Amino acid sequence: MKVDPRIRPWTRKDRRVYVFKNANIVNSNDGTVSVGTDVMISDGKIKAVSSTTINEPDVIEIDAEGMYLCPGLIDCHVHLSFTPGTSTVTSLFSSDARESYFRQPYVCSQMLKKGFTSVRDTAGATFALKEAIAEGVFPGPRLFISGKALSQTGGHGDFRARHEHDNCCGGRVSSQCLQLCDGVPECLKAARQELRIGADFIKIMAGGGVASPFDAIPDLQFTPEEIKAITTVAGNRNTYVTAHAYTPTAIKMAIENGVTCIEHGNNIDEETATLMAQNDVFLVPTLVTYSEMAETSWSDFLPSGMSEKNAEVLQDGLKSLLVAHKAGVVICFGTDLLGPLVAAQTKEFALRAQVLSAAEILKSATVSAAKLVRHEELLGQIKPGYFADLLVLNTNPLEDISVFDRPMEHLMAVIKDGRVEVSQWDRLPTDV
Repeated sequence: MKVDPRIRPWTRKDRRVYVFKNANIVNSNDGTVSVGTDVMISDGKIKAVSSTTINEPDVIEIDAEGMYLCPGLIDCHVHLSFTPGTSTVTSLFSSDARESYFRQPYVCSQMLKKGFTSVRDTAGATFALKEAIAEGVFPGPRLFISGKALSQTGGHGDFRARHEHDNCCGGRVSSQCLQLCDGVPECLKAARQELRIGADFIKIMAGGGVASPFDAIPDLQFTPEEIKAITTVAGNRNTYVTAHAYTPTAIKMAIENGVTCIEHGNNIDEETATLMAQNDVFLVPTLVTYSEMAETSWSDFLPSGMSEKNAEVLQDGLKSLLVAHKAGVVICFGTDLLGPLVAAQTKEFALRAQVLSAAEILKSATVSAAKLVRHEELLGQIKPGYFADLLVLNTNPLEDISVFDRPMEHLMAVIKDGRVEVSQWDRLPTDV
């Protein structure tokens, strides 16, 4: 249904029709490049990909010889509500939620400029934000959201101080990202509520975490019955549950009770990785967040107790990635950066390159990520019928995946949903 621009004056104009001529197409599924290829995009979709010349009337032809067209990137673990503006995690979690709301458009636009045309928010982003971006109120990636993450009292989502006995957590940012629930009835209601208000999936805290004050990494959180209640609610709505978990024990308990994706998984062992592969459970590692929090330039970001927990999970990060890969686990790209650390989002590529090939890493940020967000027939590849989410690069990312960490040098344009959102290429002006 066509939107009346008098009612929604931010409604964007009709898309242009483009044909990119003689481009190098990066195949994110098999890690190959198709040279001298024409690509036509129209109405937000890829209409044609051809090794022969596409000749169509009334199109804008772009000479893309020497350029590489790559699918838009998907970051599967972000927190858009935890915006820059504070220097410590404590002040970040206690900041006023209204500050966050007005800063989120900036964070969204910066992610898009780095080539992330879709992101999966795993606690905090609202349906209102998702809707605003989709309608074109301001630029940003396509959103897939969990709403508030669910946590038990005293779990990874409980940021109250020791002597604070009120319900969590007033008007703070943390209260907009997390919901405490205990016992099967509360868990059922909390999961149903998040789905009612627009969550695409549910996230739970199944074990201890770095940035929570009073739980240890090995802690198990929620009972099997509580987890099963939440996964049943999700299954009834044809969606899924993902779990924050580091240890084999926490991961196994989550899988045994219906969870189909694990966030982080730093302490995973071969047995648990095999269990994940056998049950088609995704893994979203987030190496860069621990690396950044350990940097001396951010030495004050975490209080001492949290810094010790960060060191505990940091050392096993790359090992877990390799263990999961060898077991055949489907690995997706994620970052989990909070506050000012979000500027390091693209550093995840180089970290993974220490143990994985460029083709494997690109697949994790495109094909595998699209499968996780249940858009594998629309995102992650340059194929007819897929969304026209494209990056124009001046070099081949399959030869050096770290080029994504230098967007000002190599990322010439970002196309999302068929519109040129960002460009520093004089042949391709922006549409918005």
